[in-house]
Amino acid sequence: MFPLSCVLFAGGKSSRMGQDKSLLPFGGFSSLAEFQYDRLSKLFEHVAISTKTADKFDFSAPFILDPSEVDYAPTAGFVSMFRALENDRIMVLSVDTPFIGEREFTRLIEADSDDVDAVIAQTTEGTHPLCGIYHRSLLGEFERMLREGDHRLGKLLSSRQTRYVDFSDEEAFANLNHPHEYQEALSRFCEPNK
Repeated sequence: MFPLSCVLFAGGKSSRMGQDKSLLPFGGFSSLAEFQYDRLSKLFEHVAISTKTADKFDFSAPFILDPSEVDYAPTAGFVSMFRALENDRIMVLSVDTPFIGEREFTRLIEADSDDVDAVIAQTTEGTHPLCGIYHRSLLGEFERMLREGDHRLGKLLSSRQTRYVDFSDEEAFANLNHPHEYQEALSRFCEPNK
């Protein structure tokens, strides 16, 4: 078990999916969020869910609520996360990436060190800001971004000490943004040896 807290980001708008993707059934669970929470709880010593409201979920978990006055923005989740938890470094994962697993987390944790502000997964498709380790040293910058309505994670990461970890397995980082991607993920999850 990783001696690290993990925060699952499940407060997005899901506009491309057409419905709240965190509530879609997945992997034998009533929702993708519950599936993710269950599997991550077996890997990390503490798991919490970042969301705008906990009322939508039908399972128990530690929830970290975004400020109510803020629209859907990951910066709100980062500010709330660091205010709610005492940890100096926290693994984050987007709810819509169900195939990122122990192998990827291990490589990110091994790449982490005190001289960086973040360790972020990267594939040939690009960077994955919602799959990585964020340090408390970024809290002040997240608070400024939230005040100014600036939600560009890529810009923040490029201006700070960020270590990118290259991964060749693009499939592990598949996002469920559109209905066809969700259907593909469902059939892929049911395939043997996956």
